[in-house]
Parts: sequence; C-alpha cells; structure tokens
Amino acid sequence: MEPPMKLLTEIPAFDPDGDLNVVIETPKGSHNKYAYDEEFGAFRFKAVMPEGNLFPHDFGFVPSTLGEDGDPLDVLVLLDVPLPVGCLLSARPLGVIEAEQREPDGKIERNDRLLAVATKARTHAHVHRLEDLRPGLLDEIEAFFGHYNALSGRRFTPVGRGGPERARALIEAGIAARKKAR
Repeated sequence: MEPPMKLLTEIPAFDPDGDLNVVIETPKGSHNKYAYDEEFGAFRFKAVMPEGNLFPHDFGFVPSTLGEDGDPLDVLVLLDVPLPVGCLLSARPLGVIEAEQREPDGKIERNDRLLAVATKARTHAHVHRLEDLRPGLLDEIEAFFGHYNALSGRRFTPVGRGGPERARALIEAGIAARKKAR
C-alpha cells in the first residue's frame, strides 16, 4: 500500500538542512496569478494581470505556516530563471517587508512578504541579507505589491523591513499558528 499523498501545505516549513521550503504559485514574469487551493490539492487560476504588469520574481508560500491573513506565509524568491507553478524549492530567508493590507470592506490585516534566495541560485548566491540586494530593488518590490493590490481594491502599506532574523521569527510564529489552527 502506498503512503497517502501530502497536501503541499503540509510539507515542513524547513528542509532537513534547515533551509526554507517554498512552493511556487506564480512564476517570475507571469501575467497570470495562481494560488494553491488546499481543498482540491490543486493550483487555481486567480486573475490576469493588467497589460504591462508582471510578477517581478517567483512568488509562493511557506508550507506548514499560517499568516495573520489566514493563508500560508507569502514569499518572493530570487532565482536565475522562473520556476513552474507547483515547484518545491529550498531557499534562505533574506528578510521581510512587513505590511498592512486594507481590504475593500475596510478591514485591515497584516500581510507580510518574506524575501528569500533559492539555495541553488547562481546570480544571487552572494545575497544573504536585504542589504546585499541592489539599491532600489526593495522599493520596486513594495511598489509592485502596492500597485497589484490597488488593482483589486486593496491598499498595501509597507510598515517596516526586517532582516533574516525577523523573517525566521515570523516563520516560527506562522508554524505555531498553523499548529494551533489544526
């Protein structure tokens, strides 16, 4: 008898080497937004981005975590080339853009964006902290999320930035929240 297949959201947040597991939902350069649907164990097409808008890097989630918005923690991964939807990779956390998101109904919730580098990356192999990124990149990423959310009637407001230690603390809190919710 074969073991039952795990949902992607049940994969451990960290791999045996201590690196972060990330499941890619939307590849770098994609016009389409995808999201993992835990109920069906499949990726659901969510939206087409307006002309000229593309995801700046691979976007995914950290399995076995739960953010304040009720979804697994979001993560933007720097890598040399885009990965396909559903790909599982190991990454090292660089930091976080801490943000609040105002929904169209006025509700405000935290919706932080973790930033990571794929452990197999060549171009970004030297990057270990937010300070190692090229000047202006974090501003561009914040602007992307601001514009992306505005098109959906939401307001994305960055409230701070933190390094790898802050990112790991948020991941640990997300693991605890997921365990508590189960």
